[in-house]
Amino acid sequence: MVTVGLTFISALVGWSATAALTAYAQRRPGVAVIAWSIAALGITVGLSAAVIGVMFDFGGATFRLLHVGISLIGPVYLAWGAFEYAVRAPNARFTSRLFLSVFTIVPLVVLAVDRVSERFGDSFPPLEHYDLIPRALVNGAQVFVVVLLVTALVAIVRRGLGGRGKVDLTVVLLLLVAALLSIVVGRAGLGAMGPVLMLGSLAALWGAGAMAAKPRRDPYDEVEDDYYDDEYDDVDDELDDPQEEPVRRKRRHAENHEEDLYGGAPSAPPSKVRGVITIYTLAEGEGEGFDRLAAAVVAQVSAHEPDTLLFAAHTVPSAPLQRIVYAIYRDELAQEEHERQPHILEFGRLLSGHVVATNVIELSLADAAANDGLAAMLMPR
Repeated sequence: MVTVGLTFISALVGWSATAALTAYAQRRPGVAVIAWSIAALGITVGLSAAVIGVMFDFGGATFRLLHVGISLIGPVYLAWGAFEYAVRAPNARFTSRLFLSVFTIVPLVVLAVDRVSERFGDSFPPLEHYDLIPRALVNGAQVFVVVLLVTALVAIVRRGLGGRGKVDLTVVLLLLVAALLSIVVGRAGLGAMGPVLMLGSLAALWGAGAMAAKPRRDPYDEVEDDYYDDEYDDVDDELDDPQEEPVRRKRRHAENHEEDLYGGAPSAPPSKVRGVITIYTLAEGEGEGFDRLAAAVVAQVSAHEPDTLLFAAHTVPSAPLQRIVYAIYRDELAQEEHERQPHILEFGRLLSGHVVATNVIELSLADAAANDGLAAMLMPR
């Protein structure tokens, strides 16, 4: 009866976690949180079948549902969600989605139809009740899980743990714990400890989703919250923070002071104006979402990046699923500082739910002519 009660509680927590993650997905739409919702649903369906199994002994159907949920769908989709959350390279994401289909469809079909040993009891049955081929497919899927999670951790550590980095690291570590607990229970069963460990797995998954969906407390996040609340009219007022003096401006003041103090020109000539053109190909129906994110980041750049001379986003009338963003920077240093800004990093992360392909063209200005009012018209400050 203890195992029955623990399994029932774990299934109940699973349904609560699924509902919460689904709500997060509606509040902050994105591939990662949708993947975590699928993972929670898969685990919960498996645990719901396990409630019947521990009450009346497991059979073929309850055994299959349990392992499809906790050995396959749960770990694979929570790990893929972690990858989508942490990795920003479009090519890497596209590759992960190809492998996701391979490690979902084929194992799912085999686990659903392959014969199983009928020697079951009333405790969580381990994966070894399957024959060799189903076990090999699950092993391959779980190796895929480990690769995704390790890659996500490496991507976050390489970006640095300042600011949002610590939160991102915590999210992926919680997902790593959730995946490992689910895999261990699936492979070993563990009797009455099985539902206890699954409670831990669901709690870690739920916590990761809550942390990832929590509104951020910086100026760009206020803009992003406006996006979801449809209150963009007050964006400029909310971003008007006199304490947000850009690092680049301070550095220029310091350089000018140094020149005044010692006299003469700087030791090295300034680098040329730099430019970048980025062409985004959007997913079907994502034009409005992308345009709102672009409007938010343009407002941030205008307010806080004096050495980004021009930053503009354009639609393409002949190609409704394309957007073009181009930027002109005072020099290479200005470009580097732009790319490190929190609102730019966040913009890149949020694009995952809207963009399917990105092409970047870097430019170095050779010559130009422009009307004096052009910059003021496109980048009002």
